[in-house]
Amino acid sequence: MRTYLLVAVIAAVVTYLLTPVVRRVAISVGALTAVRTRDVHAVPTPRLGGLAMVAGFAAAMLLASQIPFLDAVFSQSSQAWGVLLGGVVIALIGAADDVWDLDWMTKLAGQFLAAGLMAWQGVQLITFPVFGLTIGSSGFSLVVTVLAVVVVVNAVNFVDGLDGLAAGMILIGGGSFFLFTYLLTRDASPGNYANVASAVLAALAGACLGFLPHNLHPARIFMGDSGAMFLGLTLAGAAVIVTGQIDPAALSTSRALPAFVPILIPVAVLAVPLVEIVTSVVRRVADGRSPFDADAKHLHHRLLRLGHSHRAAVGILHLWTAVLSLTAVSLAFFPPTRVAIGFGLAALVSLVLTARLLPTQRRTSSPE
Repeated sequence: MRTYLLVAVIAAVVTYLLTPVVRRVAISVGALTAVRTRDVHAVPTPRLGGLAMVAGFAAAMLLASQIPFLDAVFSQSSQAWGVLLGGVVIALIGAADDVWDLDWMTKLAGQFLAAGLMAWQGVQLITFPVFGLTIGSSGFSLVVTVLAVVVVVNAVNFVDGLDGLAAGMILIGGGSFFLFTYLLTRDASPGNYANVASAVLAALAGACLGFLPHNLHPARIFMGDSGAMFLGLTLAGAAVIVTGQIDPAALSTSRALPAFVPILIPVAVLAVPLVEIVTSVVRRVADGRSPFDADAKHLHHRLLRLGHSHRAAVGILHLWTAVLSLTAVSLAFFPPTRVAIGFGLAALVSLVLTARLLPTQRRTSSPE
Protein backbone atom coordinates (compact mmCIF):
# COMPACT_ATOMS: atom_id res chain seq x y z
CA MET A 1 0.00 0.00 0.00
CA ARG A 2 2.84 2.43 0.80
CA THR A 3 4.17 2.11 -2.74
CA TYR A 4 0.81 2.99 -4.24
CA LEU A 5 0.47 5.94 -1.86
CA LEU A 6 3.89 7.17 -3.02
CA VAL A 7 2.74 6.92 -6.65
CA ALA A 8 -0.41 8.91 -5.82
CA VAL A 9 1.55 11.57 -3.91
CA ILE A 10 4.01 12.06 -6.79
CA ALA A 11 1.13 12.50 -9.24
CA ALA A 12 -0.60 14.95 -6.89
CA VAL A 13 2.50 17.07 -6.20
CA VAL A 14 3.58 17.31 -9.86
CA THR A 15 0.04 18.16 -10.97
CA TYR A 16 -0.41 20.76 -8.24
CA LEU A 17 2.90 22.49 -9.03
CA LEU A 18 2.45 22.47 -12.81
CA THR A 19 -1.16 23.69 -12.90
CA PRO A 20 -0.28 27.39 -12.33
CA VAL A 21 2.33 27.09 -15.11
CA VAL A 22 -0.24 25.58 -17.48
CA ARG A 23 -2.68 28.33 -16.49
CA ARG A 24 -0.23 31.00 -17.64
CA VAL A 25 0.36 29.11 -20.89
CA ALA A 26 -3.40 28.86 -21.48
CA ILE A 27 -3.79 32.61 -21.02
CA SER A 28 -0.87 33.35 -23.34
CA VAL A 29 -2.26 31.20 -26.18
CA GLY A 30 -5.84 32.35 -25.69
CA ALA A 31 -7.20 29.02 -24.44
CA LEU A 32 -9.99 30.67 -22.46
CA THR A 33 -13.57 29.53 -21.88
CA ALA A 34 -15.76 32.52 -22.62
CA VAL A 35 -18.95 33.12 -20.67
CA ARG A 36 -21.76 31.57 -22.70
CA THR A 37 -25.48 31.25 -22.03
CA ARG A 38 -25.18 27.63 -20.85
CA ASP A 39 -22.14 28.28 -18.63
CA VAL A 40 -22.15 28.88 -14.88
CA HIS A 41 -18.83 30.72 -14.52
CA ALA A 42 -18.88 34.54 -14.39
CA VAL A 43 -15.57 35.46 -16.05
CA PRO A 44 -13.53 33.97 -18.92
CA THR A 45 -11.45 31.14 -17.43
CA PRO A 46 -8.30 29.48 -18.82
CA ARG A 47 -8.49 25.80 -19.63
CA LEU A 48 -5.80 23.25 -20.62
CA GLY A 49 -5.61 21.99 -17.00
CA GLY A 50 -5.54 18.45 -18.36
CA LEU A 51 -1.94 18.98 -19.47
CA ALA A 52 -0.86 19.37 -15.84
CA MET A 53 -2.84 16.26 -14.92
CA VAL A 54 -1.32 14.09 -17.63
CA ALA A 55 2.15 15.37 -16.68
CA GLY A 56 1.55 14.38 -13.05
CA PHE A 57 0.21 11.00 -14.15
CA ALA A 58 3.20 10.40 -16.44
CA ALA A 59 5.70 11.37 -13.74
CA ALA A 60 4.07 8.98 -11.28
CA MET A 61 4.02 6.13 -13.80
CA LEU A 62 7.66 6.66 -14.73
CA LEU A 63 8.59 6.63 -11.06
CA ALA A 64 6.51 3.51 -10.47
CA SER A 65 8.38 1.71 -13.28
CA GLN A 66 11.62 2.18 -11.33
CA ILE A 67 10.30 0.76 -8.05
CA PRO A 68 11.27 -2.92 -7.53
CA PHE A 69 7.82 -3.76 -6.13
CA LEU A 70 6.18 -2.73 -9.41
CA ASP A 71 8.99 -3.73 -11.78
CA ALA A 72 7.16 -6.77 -13.15
CA VAL A 73 4.05 -4.68 -13.82
CA PHE A 74 5.99 -2.60 -16.34
CA SER A 75 8.60 -5.07 -17.62
CA GLN A 76 6.37 -8.09 -18.26
CA SER A 77 3.43 -6.29 -19.84
CA SER A 78 2.92 -3.28 -22.09
CA GLN A 79 -0.50 -2.46 -20.61
CA ALA A 80 0.73 0.26 -18.25
CA TRP A 81 2.63 1.93 -21.08
CA GLY A 82 -0.41 1.52 -23.30
CA VAL A 83 -2.58 3.48 -20.86
CA LEU A 84 0.09 6.18 -20.63
CA LEU A 85 0.45 6.36 -24.42
CA GLY A 86 -3.29 6.60 -24.96
CA GLY A 87 -3.60 9.18 -22.18
CA VAL A 88 -0.89 11.42 -23.64
CA VAL A 89 -2.36 11.22 -27.16
CA ILE A 90 -5.90 11.99 -26.08
CA ALA A 91 -4.72 14.83 -23.81
CA LEU A 92 -2.89 16.42 -26.76
CA ILE A 93 -5.99 16.08 -28.93
CA GLY A 94 -8.03 17.66 -26.14
CA ALA A 95 -5.45 20.44 -25.81
CA ALA A 96 -5.80 21.18 -29.52
CA ASP A 97 -9.55 21.45 -29.01
CA ASP A 98 -9.05 23.70 -25.98
CA VAL A 99 -6.98 26.08 -28.11
CA TRP A 100 -8.62 25.85 -31.54
CA ASP A 101 -12.13 24.43 -30.90
CA LEU A 102 -12.01 21.36 -33.12
CA ASP A 103 -15.22 20.10 -34.69
CA TRP A 104 -16.85 17.07 -33.08
CA MET A 105 -15.91 14.68 -35.88
CA THR A 106 -12.21 15.50 -35.54
CA LYS A 107 -12.37 15.02 -31.76
CA LEU A 108 -14.20 11.72 -32.16
CA ALA A 109 -11.60 10.50 -34.64
CA GLY A 110 -8.89 11.46 -32.16
CA GLN A 111 -10.66 9.54 -29.40
CA PHE A 112 -10.78 6.42 -31.57
CA LEU A 113 -7.09 6.86 -32.37
CA ALA A 114 -6.07 7.14 -28.69
CA ALA A 115 -8.29 4.22 -27.65
CA GLY A 116 -6.92 2.14 -30.53
CA LEU A 117 -3.33 2.85 -29.52
CA MET A 118 -4.08 1.81 -25.96
CA ALA A 119 -5.80 -1.39 -27.12
CA TRP A 120 -2.87 -2.11 -29.49
CA GLN A 121 -0.62 -2.19 -26.41
CA GLY A 122 -2.67 -5.02 -24.88
CA VAL A 123 -5.40 -3.14 -23.01
CA GLN A 124 -8.25 -5.15 -24.48
CA LEU A 125 -11.42 -6.85 -23.34
CA ILE A 126 -10.64 -10.55 -23.72
CA THR A 127 -13.06 -12.18 -21.30
CA PHE A 128 -16.12 -11.19 -19.34
CA PRO A 129 -16.43 -12.57 -15.80
CA VAL A 130 -20.14 -13.18 -16.38
CA PHE A 131 -20.79 -16.83 -17.26
CA GLY A 132 -17.16 -17.15 -18.41
CA LEU A 133 -17.81 -15.48 -21.77
CA THR A 134 -14.74 -15.09 -23.96
CA ILE A 135 -14.30 -12.85 -27.02
CA GLY A 136 -13.01 -15.33 -29.57
CA SER A 137 -11.83 -12.92 -32.27
CA SER A 138 -8.90 -10.57 -31.65
CA GLY A 139 -10.36 -8.13 -34.17
CA PHE A 140 -13.73 -8.13 -32.46
CA SER A 141 -11.99 -7.70 -29.10
CA LEU A 142 -10.22 -4.61 -30.43
CA VAL A 143 -13.46 -3.10 -31.75
CA VAL A 144 -15.40 -3.75 -28.53
CA THR A 145 -12.60 -2.30 -26.42
CA VAL A 146 -12.26 0.87 -28.50
CA LEU A 147 -16.03 1.47 -28.51
CA ALA A 148 -16.27 0.98 -24.74
CA VAL A 149 -13.37 3.37 -24.10
CA VAL A 150 -14.82 6.05 -26.38
CA VAL A 151 -18.17 5.85 -24.57
CA VAL A 152 -16.47 6.36 -21.20
CA VAL A 153 -14.35 9.22 -22.56
CA ASN A 154 -17.45 11.09 -23.71
CA ALA A 155 -19.36 10.26 -20.53
CA VAL A 156 -16.73 11.99 -18.39
CA ASN A 157 -16.53 14.86 -20.88
CA PHE A 158 -20.30 15.35 -20.73
CA VAL A 159 -20.34 15.61 -16.94
CA ASP A 160 -17.49 18.15 -16.76
CA GLY A 161 -19.66 21.22 -16.29
CA LEU A 162 -19.11 22.55 -12.76
CA ASP A 163 -15.98 23.57 -10.89
CA GLY A 164 -14.38 20.52 -9.30
CA LEU A 165 -17.10 18.13 -10.50
CA ALA A 166 -15.29 15.78 -12.89
CA ALA A 167 -11.99 15.76 -10.99
CA GLY A 168 -13.80 15.02 -7.72
CA MET A 169 -15.94 12.28 -9.23
CA ILE A 170 -12.95 10.51 -10.76
CA LEU A 171 -10.99 10.94 -7.51
CA ILE A 172 -13.82 9.31 -5.54
CA GLY A 173 -14.66 6.65 -8.11
CA GLY A 174 -11.05 5.94 -9.01
CA GLY A 175 -10.15 5.70 -5.31
CA SER A 176 -12.96 3.20 -4.76
CA PHE A 177 -11.87 1.23 -7.81
CA PHE A 178 -8.27 1.23 -6.50
CA LEU A 179 -9.47 -0.19 -3.18
CA PHE A 180 -11.22 -2.98 -5.07
CA THR A 181 -8.22 -3.89 -7.23
CA TYR A 182 -5.82 -3.76 -4.29
CA LEU A 183 -7.92 -5.92 -1.96
CA LEU A 184 -8.80 -8.31 -4.75
CA THR A 185 -5.17 -8.79 -5.75
CA ARG A 186 -4.14 -9.26 -2.13
CA ASP A 187 -6.78 -11.95 -1.75
CA ALA A 188 -6.05 -13.68 -5.06
CA SER A 189 -2.24 -13.61 -4.76
CA PRO A 190 -1.17 -13.00 -1.13
CA GLY A 191 2.52 -13.08 -2.01
CA ASN A 192 2.40 -10.29 -4.59
CA TYR A 193 0.10 -7.25 -4.42
CA ALA A 194 1.49 -5.56 -7.53
CA ASN A 195 -0.84 -5.11 -10.49
CA VAL A 196 -1.25 -2.71 -13.41
CA ALA A 197 -4.73 -1.45 -12.58
CA SER A 198 -3.83 -0.43 -9.02
CA ALA A 199 -0.77 1.51 -10.25
CA VAL A 200 -2.82 3.29 -12.92
CA LEU A 201 -5.63 4.13 -10.51
CA ALA A 202 -3.25 5.40 -7.81
CA ALA A 203 -1.59 7.76 -10.30
CA LEU A 204 -4.98 8.84 -11.67
CA ALA A 205 -6.40 9.61 -8.23
CA GLY A 206 -3.25 11.54 -7.35
CA ALA A 207 -3.51 13.67 -10.49
CA CYS A 208 -7.14 14.53 -9.64
CA LEU A 209 -6.18 15.37 -6.05
CA GLY A 210 -3.40 17.70 -7.19
CA PHE A 211 -5.67 19.50 -9.66
CA LEU A 212 -8.68 20.00 -7.38
CA PRO A 213 -7.32 22.91 -5.26
CA HIS A 214 -7.02 24.97 -8.46
CA ASN A 215 -10.37 23.82 -9.83
CA LEU A 216 -12.71 24.17 -6.85
CA HIS A 217 -15.33 26.93 -7.09
CA PRO A 218 -14.52 29.59 -8.08
CA ALA A 219 -12.12 27.78 -10.41
CA ARG A 220 -8.89 29.48 -11.46
CA ILE A 221 -8.49 26.99 -14.32
CA PHE A 222 -10.64 24.37 -16.06
CA MET A 223 -9.35 20.95 -17.05
CA GLY A 224 -10.83 21.39 -20.53
CA ASP A 225 -11.24 18.56 -22.99
CA SER A 226 -7.55 17.77 -22.46
CA GLY A 227 -8.38 16.78 -18.89
CA ALA A 228 -11.87 15.31 -19.21
CA MET A 229 -10.94 13.01 -22.09
CA PHE A 230 -7.72 11.98 -20.36
CA LEU A 231 -9.60 11.04 -17.18
CA GLY A 232 -12.18 9.06 -19.12
CA LEU A 233 -9.64 7.10 -21.15
CA THR A 234 -7.43 6.32 -18.15
CA LEU A 235 -10.30 5.14 -15.98
CA ALA A 236 -11.65 3.06 -18.85
CA GLY A 237 -8.20 1.54 -19.37
CA ALA A 238 -8.02 0.47 -15.74
CA ALA A 239 -11.51 -1.04 -15.97
CA VAL A 240 -10.58 -3.02 -19.09
CA ILE A 241 -7.42 -4.33 -17.42
CA VAL A 242 -9.38 -5.54 -14.39
CA THR A 243 -12.26 -7.12 -16.28
CA GLY A 244 -11.55 -10.79 -16.86
CA GLN A 245 -8.02 -10.61 -15.50
CA ILE A 246 -8.61 -12.26 -12.11
CA ASP A 247 -10.23 -15.66 -11.87
CA PRO A 248 -12.97 -15.62 -9.20
CA ALA A 249 -12.13 -19.27 -8.44
CA ALA A 250 -8.72 -18.15 -7.18
CA LEU A 251 -10.29 -16.23 -4.32
CA SER A 252 -10.69 -17.60 -0.82
CA THR A 253 -14.04 -19.20 -0.14
CA SER A 254 -14.59 -16.87 2.82
CA ARG A 255 -14.54 -13.85 0.51
CA ALA A 256 -15.86 -15.22 -2.75
CA LEU A 257 -16.23 -12.65 -5.51
CA PRO A 258 -19.57 -12.49 -7.34
CA ALA A 259 -18.83 -12.99 -11.02
CA PHE A 260 -20.45 -9.74 -12.12
CA VAL A 261 -18.63 -7.39 -9.73
CA PRO A 262 -15.63 -6.56 -12.02
CA ILE A 263 -18.11 -5.20 -14.56
CA LEU A 264 -20.47 -3.65 -12.00
CA ILE A 265 -17.80 -1.54 -10.29
CA PRO A 266 -16.72 0.58 -13.28
CA VAL A 267 -20.38 1.01 -14.20
CA ALA A 268 -21.15 2.18 -10.65
CA VAL A 269 -18.15 4.52 -10.61
CA LEU A 270 -19.34 6.03 -13.89
CA ALA A 271 -23.06 5.86 -13.12
CA VAL A 272 -23.61 9.62 -13.10
CA PRO A 273 -21.57 10.30 -16.27
CA LEU A 274 -23.21 7.36 -18.07
CA VAL A 275 -26.69 8.60 -17.17
CA GLU A 276 -25.60 12.02 -18.42
CA ILE A 277 -24.42 10.82 -21.81
CA VAL A 278 -27.47 8.59 -22.42
CA THR A 279 -30.02 11.25 -21.48
CA SER A 280 -28.14 13.97 -23.35
CA VAL A 281 -27.87 11.97 -26.57
CA VAL A 282 -31.53 10.90 -26.43
CA ARG A 283 -32.65 14.47 -25.68
CA ARG A 284 -30.64 16.04 -28.49
CA VAL A 285 -31.53 13.43 -31.10
CA ALA A 286 -35.22 13.75 -30.15
CA ASP A 287 -34.90 17.50 -30.74
CA GLY A 288 -33.39 16.87 -34.16
CA ARG A 289 -29.90 18.05 -33.14
CA SER A 290 -26.48 16.44 -33.20
CA PRO A 291 -25.78 14.35 -30.08
CA PHE A 292 -22.62 16.45 -29.65
CA ASP A 293 -24.45 19.81 -29.55
CA ALA A 294 -23.96 21.60 -26.24
CA ASP A 295 -26.88 22.73 -24.07
CA ALA A 296 -27.76 23.74 -20.52
CA LYS A 297 -29.88 20.70 -19.65
CA HIS A 298 -27.29 18.50 -17.97
CA LEU A 299 -27.92 17.05 -14.53
CA HIS A 300 -25.73 19.67 -12.87
CA HIS A 301 -27.66 22.45 -14.64
CA ARG A 302 -30.91 20.96 -13.33
CA LEU A 303 -29.55 20.92 -9.78
CA LEU A 304 -28.65 24.58 -10.09
CA ARG A 305 -32.13 25.42 -11.38
CA LEU A 306 -33.63 23.61 -8.39
CA GLY A 307 -31.91 26.19 -6.22
CA HIS A 308 -28.73 24.43 -5.16
CA SER A 309 -25.58 26.52 -4.90
CA HIS A 310 -22.65 25.68 -7.14
CA ARG A 311 -20.76 23.91 -4.35
CA ALA A 312 -23.88 22.12 -3.09
CA ALA A 313 -24.64 20.73 -6.57
CA VAL A 314 -21.07 19.45 -6.89
CA GLY A 315 -21.20 17.97 -3.38
CA ILE A 316 -24.45 16.14 -4.15
CA LEU A 317 -23.03 14.52 -7.28
CA HIS A 318 -19.84 13.61 -5.41
CA LEU A 319 -21.91 12.07 -2.62
CA TRP A 320 -23.91 9.87 -4.98
CA THR A 321 -20.75 8.80 -6.79
CA ALA A 322 -19.27 7.71 -3.45
CA VAL A 323 -22.43 5.82 -2.45
CA LEU A 324 -22.71 3.93 -5.73
CA SER A 325 -19.01 3.11 -6.16
CA LEU A 326 -18.40 2.03 -2.56
CA THR A 327 -21.54 -0.11 -2.64
CA ALA A 328 -20.29 -1.90 -5.74
CA VAL A 329 -16.88 -2.45 -4.13
CA SER A 330 -18.53 -3.81 -0.97
CA LEU A 331 -20.27 -6.52 -3.00
CA ALA A 332 -16.90 -8.14 -3.60
CA PHE A 333 -16.11 -8.51 0.09
CA PHE A 334 -19.37 -8.60 2.09
CA PRO A 335 -22.61 -10.61 1.90
CA PRO A 336 -25.15 -9.05 -0.51
CA THR A 337 -27.76 -8.69 2.25
CA ARG A 338 -25.47 -6.55 4.38
CA VAL A 339 -24.47 -4.50 1.34
CA ALA A 340 -28.12 -3.93 0.42
CA ILE A 341 -28.89 -2.70 3.93
CA GLY A 342 -25.86 -0.42 3.90
CA PHE A 343 -26.80 0.95 0.48
CA GLY A 344 -30.37 1.59 1.60
CA LEU A 345 -29.20 3.57 4.62
CA ALA A 346 -26.60 5.50 2.61
CA ALA A 347 -29.12 6.29 -0.12
CA LEU A 348 -31.64 7.50 2.46
CA VAL A 349 -29.06 9.79 4.08
CA SER A 350 -28.03 11.05 0.63
CA LEU A 351 -31.64 11.81 -0.32
CA VAL A 352 -32.15 13.73 2.91
CA LEU A 353 -28.95 15.70 2.36
CA THR A 354 -29.90 16.40 -1.25
CA ALA A 355 -33.18 17.92 -0.07
CA ARG A 356 -31.69 19.71 2.94
CA LEU A 357 -29.04 21.44 0.85
CA LEU A 358 -31.73 23.36 -1.03
CA PRO A 359 -32.13 26.98 0.09
CA THR A 360 -34.80 27.33 2.79
CA GLN A 361 -36.94 29.72 0.78
CA ARG A 362 -36.98 27.28 -2.15
CA ARG A 363 -38.02 24.32 0.06
CA THR A 364 -40.82 26.24 1.76
CA SER A 365 -42.19 28.18 -1.20
CA SER A 366 -45.52 27.08 -2.59
CA PRO A 367 -46.21 26.53 -6.30
CA GLU A 368 -47.35 29.62 -8.16
